[in-house]
Amino acid sequence: MGKAVELLALSSLLGIQPVMSLTRIGMSVAGAVGIIAATLAAATIWLLLTDPVTVADAVNEQDVTPFVRQLARVLYDAVIRIARYL
Repeated sequence: MGKAVELLALSSLLGIQPVMSLTRIGMSVAGAVGIIAATLAAATIWLLLTDPVTVADAVNEQDVTPFVRQLARVLYDAVIRIARYL
């Protein structure tokens, strides 16, 4: 522990900042997971509103393959529309 304190004191004395601390990395990962979860939730709600038959079939047959395909299609279309807008 003594060497770590010495290195920290030396780095602060020289004005060197650590590249990323564990807290910043953790917050970045948590933010990325949150954005992905929010995107998937929004796409699922959109799919439920625009194509309820696919969602109902997926739930009824307990086969998520058509649902995942439609979900991927919704996300793909959204990315294409955003790219065209920009």
